[in-house]
Amino acid sequence: MEEEKSILKELGGWLIYILVIIGLTYLIITFVGQRTRVSGHSMETTLSDGDNLIVDKISYRFREPERFEIVVFPYQYEENTYYIKRIIGLPGETVQVADGIVYINGEPLDENYGNEPMENAGIAGELITLGSDEYFVLGDNRNHSSDSRDATVGVLKREDLLGRAWIRIWPLDEFGVIRHE
Repeated sequence: MEEEKSILKELGGWLIYILVIIGLTYLIITFVGQRTRVSGHSMETTLSDGDNLIVDKISYRFREPERFEIVVFPYQYEENTYYIKRIIGLPGETVQVADGIVYINGEPLDENYGNEPMENAGIAGELITLGSDEYFVLGDNRNHSSDSRDATVGVLKREDLLGRAWIRIWPLDEFGVIRHE
């Protein structure tokens, strides 16, 4: 009888331990970080097809997203599909692409992320004024990226931003914190 109580007590302890681990894992994945895989070439040369990343989901709860940060957001027309792009335009700014150059508030943006001059300005061929909670994003491989220039992606609302790319965990030879500047 004592042996049965001891076994039940041991099993109960293990069950509680497993439930605590599952609960903590859920909290971390929901509020702190999430693993995601880069699919496609739109962020090359910064990120490559097949890279595995940890997305920081907590920092935007305490601060606003900044220009040039790499963010992850859901694609609105396909369930369980997420895009990863670089923030170019911030709330309240005007954005336009002309002759392959990004203009913010009428001034050329000083950046070197694009691999080559943009061939297609898309909807950014016309001046876009961002609202108080809107962001304009571009892929680094601009001529091979569906981003804010594409009407199906468009400008992003603050609430759409899942988080920012934080750490590359695969491939191992490129393991490390992702630089956003």
